[in-house]
Amino acid sequence: MISALEEKKYDVIIIGAGLTGLSLAYHLRDSGLSILILEARDRIGGRIHTLYEEGKAPVEMGATWLGAKHINLITLLNDLGLKTFKQEMGITAIYEPISTSPHQIVSLPPNNDPSYRIVGGTSKIISALANNIDSTNILYNQQVDSLDAEANQIVVETKDRTYVSDKVVSTLPPKLLADRIEIAPSFQDELIKLMQNTHTWMGESIKFALRYERPFWRDNNLSGTIVSIVGPIPEMYDHANFEDNLFALKGFLNGAYYSLDQTSRLEMVLKQLTKYYGEKVNDFISYEERVWRNEGHTFSEYINHVLPHQNNGHPNYRQSYLQGKFFIGGAETAEHHPGYMDGAVSSAMWIAGELTNQD
Repeated sequence: MISALEEKKYDVIIIGAGLTGLSLAYHLRDSGLSILILEARDRIGGRIHTLYEEGKAPVEMGATWLGAKHINLITLLNDLGLKTFKQEMGITAIYEPISTSPHQIVSLPPNNDPSYRIVGGTSKIISALANNIDSTNILYNQQVDSLDAEANQIVVETKDRTYVSDKVVSTLPPKLLADRIEIAPSFQDELIKLMQNTHTWMGESIKFALRYERPFWRDNNLSGTIVSIVGPIPEMYDHANFEDNLFALKGFLNGAYYSLDQTSRLEMVLKQLTKYYGEKVNDFISYEERVWRNEGHTFSEYINHVLPHQNNGHPNYRQSYLQGKFFIGGAETAEHHPGYMDGAVSSAMWIAGELTNQD
């Protein structure tokens, strides 16, 4: 039971201060509802994480690109006064289809559906959203351990605090929600099984970036665009800033290399890039990486084999639970573009509508 000494009661508690959680709070800012966001990390953003260093290119360790079809995300960016720019692809790409033959330089056709990046880095959307939310309504290092739905409220327990709310919204990946938070009364087995077999977008990804003084990869009609079946880098792209005066390469590593140490992964990266560009790849300013599988507040090991996108956007995520007091949100749950940033924003918009339309 909750004593009078415990925290005040909120209208809505949001679990997670990533793009969904912050977008939800943003859309509820004029609703009159009292809102508290509980974030397990010591930072906001979740799977959006831009690394900044003075005088160096911002590099994305998480969500990076959007497309023209991502209407809800674009609308939010416009509302926040944020701009986008086209991803630089170049006119040629390095293609390596087989290990027994040299890589090829292939011409890239015109791209009628380009990808875009956010000017200043993807984390700009996170900071812009946070600027519209009272900072006292976001609490850090508050990993939720349990939820107990009582008659007219939900009791939320973290390691050292107790909170009470009329409604609770989880924005965690469904797999993480199923594995990390004890919920009473328990969900039906069908829903638990669905969450346990829902793919966590980017959960197995390894992203890396190399910063350089100059973009040597653009010399001799080359580019930073790489597609390799051989690996360990399957994809890589030019990652210069919008102003094109700070330079970097950003790519992915095969997820199988998550168990290696960072030094070993860097050696593999440089070895592959040396084949394409020569020894100049060793003159990097800094190397950054993020192994999302090792992020305990993002990834939880699957029990069964789960395919990419599996159960993303499942209709069972677009209804309330615990007698209308609990919602399952997040990028994976959206009806349109699940897993992407647009899906995160779409999920927030749907839940905001449900919360404000309820009596």
